[in-house]
Amino acid sequence: MLALALLALLCVSAESVQPRESSYNGEYGGEGGEPFSHSGNQLDGPITAIRIRVNRYYIVGLQVRYGKEWSNYVGGSQGNLEEILLFPGESIIHVSGRYKYHVLQLVFVTDMGRYLLFGKATGTSFNAAPLYPNTVLRFLSGRSGSLINAIGFHWDAYPQ
Repeated sequence: MLALALLALLCVSAESVQPRESSYNGEYGGEGGEPFSHSGNQLDGPITAIRIRVNRYYIVGLQVRYGKEWSNYVGGSQGNLEEILLFPGESIIHVSGRYKYHVLQLVFVTDMGRYLLFGKATGTSFNAAPLYPNTVLRFLSGRSGSLINAIGFHWDAYPQ
């Protein structure tokens, strides 16, 4: 009994010493597509640029630059490719958008007050934000085929 009480005390004190920082929002979108994750890319540094391919109706594909390295491109090849560079030290702190059977719109909001909008404002809306203060978007995951079928957002502390 004493060992159980000691274990409970250790768990509580360890939780108070190590603040929680990471959280996840998603998946937003429909079924289908092959899974993708940029979890390993976050080791290259913070998000510094985003490329999104859009057509008249959908988010077709995406690619993210982590530090100085681009992730693999995911999605299809139809539509226009748009690229947004983040300013040095700028981070994404909120993402909203719309989806139906595929991702239709993405709006990235930065800590410098910029709104980076891609796609059309139709479908079911979503809002993704970190659960913990002082955390930023660290990487993306989801499912893709000829379009971005679904997307998820992973938040954590800004890398040192």
